[in-house]
Amino acid sequence: MDKKTTGIVSYITLIGWLIAYLAGDKEGAKFHLNQSLIVWLLWIICSVVSRIPLVGIIGSIGGIAVFIFWILGIVAAIQDQEKELPLVGGIRLL
Repeated sequence: MDKKTTGIVSYITLIGWLIAYLAGDKEGAKFHLNQSLIVWLLWIICSVVSRIPLVGIIGSIGGIAVFIFWILGIVAAIQDQEKELPLVGGIRLL
């Protein structure tokens, strides 16, 4: 897969991220692989927090924010741009 395709596939699902990481252009799409990994980890955290009584509203609001981050990330990948996500874009995992 080329850089653009790898970036797009990494945002589609968590399995898509794994496929993009293993079969894609890791060096070219490293930015989007990192951004999408952050989105997926935040989504998992928000899903767990939203199940906790009385605190679940925070997880639900966070889930909406993560959805917006996901949209921004996939649009940037489609346009082949390296725009950091708001609030969490500076985190480097890869």
